[in-house]
Amino acid sequence: MSLPAIHRVVTGHNAQGVAVVSSSGPLPKVVELDAVPGTVFHEVWSTHEAPARISNGEDPTTGALILPPPPGGTRIRFVDIPPDTEDFLLRGAERMQQAFEQIGDAEASTVKHNSPHPLMHRTESVDYGVVIEGELTLVLDEAEVELSAGSVVVQRGTNHAWANRSDRVCRMLFVLVDGKYEEHTYKALKAP
Repeated sequence: MSLPAIHRVVTGHNAQGVAVVSSSGPLPKVVELDAVPGTVFHEVWSTHEAPARISNGEDPTTGALILPPPPGGTRIRFVDIPPDTEDFLLRGAERMQQAFEQIGDAEASTVKHNSPHPLMHRTESVDYGVVIEGELTLVLDEAEVELSAGSVVVQRGTNHAWANRSDRVCRMLFVLVDGKYEEHTYKALKAP
């Protein structure tokens, strides 16, 4: 089943300060991961500071695909997550370095030989994930949560993966906010 294309409307101001439509149409950056076919990133927008600069500046999505938000900024994207296949579950960890390199954050992968899922990863951000269509399982180090359309996850820099154990693609909307671990949390993450 193919999910619909995403239509993006970006507003701005003309020289007289009147609100206008700057652009309206398909997303300029939609990328399918080579190492995980069927996983598609739909880049919507990003900001590079807080408070966000409000201007008629250039589209921030036209550069390289990067997993985390910019330092001090935010990122919004949709991700289509295909069903896990037996081959992926058996051999997926071997391809994860390539997948995380393609999304600009090789360091995010936390996969080990005993990881609960081949896509385990962590970013130093607060992520809001909303299931738009389909079903998914949030996989943590020691817990799993079943999600369906309308489920919202507040992901606070924890080690996690998204497992699709259904027979159809799941689409999620993510808003990522740059974060910083508290010192005691950072020390616990780095402990052997």
